[in-house]
Amino acid sequence: MPRITVLPHEALCPQGAEFDAEPGAVLCRELLDHGIAIEHACELSCACTTCHVVVKQGFASLDASEEEEDDMLDKAWGLTAQSRLSCQVRVKAADLTIEIPKYTINHAREEH
Repeated sequence: MPRITVLPHEALCPQGAEFDAEPGAVLCRELLDHGIAIEHACELSCACTTCHVVVKQGFASLDASEEEEDDMLDKAWGLTAQSRLSCQVRVKAADLTIEIPKYTINHAREEH
């Protein structure tokens, strides 16, 4: 079972986090299920960039992003070559280390 490591984020998980995930699981849903309240303003439909993450380790193990995700990522704050929308990432067999950027494009945090 792959291990997900979340680097410390001052608001969402100050100590960082680690948990196991089922292969095939959606990364955003796994973060939420493990108490990391990542924003997801579009309810995981690839219509915003609030669930943007940077995959620090394990990026090559993921399926390539599709054009719709790439178009949305162009609007993300802090975009890098390893950026993904966590709502579009399916966990594979490899461990992942991710960083949640400090900011999103939202002016105010949406509560779910």
